[in-house]
Amino acid sequence: QINLSVIRQYVDYLVSEQNVKNVFVNGTTGEGLSLNIQERKQLAEEWVCQGKDKLDHVIIHVGALSLPESQELARHAAAIGASGIAVIAPFFFKPTNKDELIAFLQQVASEAPAVPFYYYHIPPLTGVKVCVEELLDGIKEQIPTFQGVKFSDTDLLDLAQCINKNEREQFAFLYGVDEQLLSALAIGADGAVGSTYNYLGQKTNLMLQAFAKPDLVLARKYQFLTGEFLNFVIKLGFGVAQTKAVMTFVSGIPMGPPRLPLVDASEDFIVRAKAKLDSIVWPDDD
Repeated sequence: QINLSVIRQYVDYLVSEQNVKNVFVNGTTGEGLSLNIQERKQLAEEWVCQGKDKLDHVIIHVGALSLPESQELARHAAAIGASGIAVIAPFFFKPTNKDELIAFLQQVASEAPAVPFYYYHIPPLTGVKVCVEELLDGIKEQIPTFQGVKFSDTDLLDLAQCINKNEREQFAFLYGVDEQLLSALAIGADGAVGSTYNYLGQKTNLMLQAFAKPDLVLARKYQFLTGEFLNFVIKLGFGVAQTKAVMTFVSGIPMGPPRLPLVDASEDFIVRAKAKLDSIVWPDDD
C-alpha cells in the first residue's frame, strides 16, 4: 500500500534538511511503474498539494507501457497543476527508431498542451537506445511543449552533442547518474534528478556551489565522496529497495518496503551502509 501520510514530512525534510526544492514524482526510485493508475494519481496529487508554496517544481512522471494510460496520467497531471510531466520510452514493445519514439511521446504530450514536457532517457532500464541527439532534431515542431531531458545514461558524448547543438533552444538537461554529475556539469548539464539527492541533497548543493565559483578542487572532493559511498553500496547490491533503506535511516522517515518483484534490503546491508555513510568526512564537516 502507498502511504500518503508521510509526504508532508518528506517535503519538509527535503526543503529544510537537504535544500532540495524540486521533485520528480513516480519515477524509478518511487517505483512509479510498479504502481497502478489510481495510486500514481493519488501520489501526484499529494506531492502537488503538500509542495504548494514550499517546492519550486513538481514534475510528474506519466510514462507507461500503455499509451492510453500514459495519456490519462498526463491529463491528470495537467489538471492538478503539475509544473511538468516526463515520459519514459515504452520498454516491452520498444520503439526501434527516433520517429517511433517521437510518435509515442507526442501522443502523450498533446494531452497536456500547457504543461512543460520532458523525455526521461534511461536506456540501462528500458533498452531503448535511440540517441537523444537524434531525438532532439526538430522536436519542438512535433512537441511544442518540449522542455528538456532527464538524461540517465553514462553516454556523455551523446549528452555533450545534445547540449552543443541545442544552445539556442533553452532546453533543460537534467543528469541522472549521480556518481558522474560533476562530469555532466562540466559539459553543460543544467541540473540533476537522482535518488541520492534525497539524503545527500545538501552535499550535492555544496558541490554545485563549488562548481559555480568555480572551485573545482572542492567540487571534486564532494563528487569523490559521493562516489566512495555509492561504490561501496553498489558492491553490496544497491537498487531501489536499498535506496529506501538508506533514506529511512538518514531521514528518520519510514520509506516502507518496495513492491514485488523487489525485496527489502537486508539488515546486514543497512548496518554496513550506515557505518560507511557515518564514516565519511565531508569538506563542510569541520
